[in-house]
Amino acid sequence: MLIGIPPLLGPDFLGVLRAMGHGDEIAIVDGNYPALDHARRLVRADGHGILAVVQAVLTVMPLDLAVPAALFRASLMNDPAQKGEIHGQIDALCARMAPGRQVVALSGDELYPRIRAAHAIVATGEMALYANVILRKGVIGPSG
Repeated sequence: MLIGIPPLLGPDFLGVLRAMGHGDEIAIVDGNYPALDHARRLVRADGHGILAVVQAVLTVMPLDLAVPAALFRASLMNDPAQKGEIHGQIDALCARMAPGRQVVALSGDELYPRIRAAHAIVATGEMALYANVILRKGVIGPSG
């Protein structure tokens, strides 16, 4: 155990986050997503929901401030105009953890290639459908 590090972030998970560079993306996907087949690097977070995993990552990983958007999520029925309950919860969590940063809802055509290209995919046990999130890593400057 470490002080200030969410226990959900085990050694392998922390290693993946630490290895990511500026602009790399991490996809956090629901339990139905074919993560093993699509991942360049796979982290298992079975038994954890999407919200807990996103919160844990945002506790330790800076978001990219050099781009207009660094938070992305799936949409109900892959249509950015549609939003399910889980999407409202994701948006609210991100608003709390990353004030001033907007979550961009993506269509399936935009989301799935981006997940496949991510530095890593975190497979959660989330049961909600279309509960996939992508976070783009930023930098920590010399002043910390």
